[in-house]
Amino acid sequence: MNDAIGFFEPLILASASPRRAEILRAVGWPFETCVADVDESVKRDETPVQYVERLAREKAMFVAERRLCGLVLGADTVVVVEGEMLGKPRDEEDARRMLRKLSGRWHDVLTGIALVRAENKRSLVAHERTRVLFAEMSEEEIAWYVATGEPMDKAGAYAVQGRAALFISKLDGDYWNVVGLPLRSVYRLLREERI
Repeated sequence: MNDAIGFFEPLILASASPRRAEILRAVGWPFETCVADVDESVKRDETPVQYVERLAREKAMFVAERRLCGLVLGADTVVVVEGEMLGKPRDEEDARRMLRKLSGRWHDVLTGIALVRAENKRSLVAHERTRVLFAEMSEEEIAWYVATGEPMDKAGAYAVQGRAALFISKLDGDYWNVVGLPLRSVYRLLREERI
């Protein structure tokens, strides 16, 4: 890390996620945003871990290839319940389906993170897993929550830092991972690996 620019090396965030931006701002990590345009389709026989790590790297690499210098951060989050990967819901009915599936069950939130140095395209990739237990949700609660609009751009159709907090019974692991960016993992990767 270059001490001349401060404690945190500035990042180029390869994401349009307002939540990831908020997390970086909360700790004072300087960054700029550059949205990556990548195909987010799941490949055949790809595990959830392989999927989030691949997408995080592809997003970071997409931006790094268009820059002369800088450190690019890519990230991708999915919710996994009973072996099914839940991304962002397609529509309100899909959001209701996801919430019914999560109701009363444990699930995993997986976030892949990738750091790519634009100058040499060197990359580091990792992932974070957090276990979350949803309370039982009635059909009325599901309908109310979906009607708020909050689930529509969230992996697994919920925002732990929003109204969905009413339905989170337990959380085992990194809370910020569930929000969308495991900040401690990003910091540790950068500090330990010296990309």
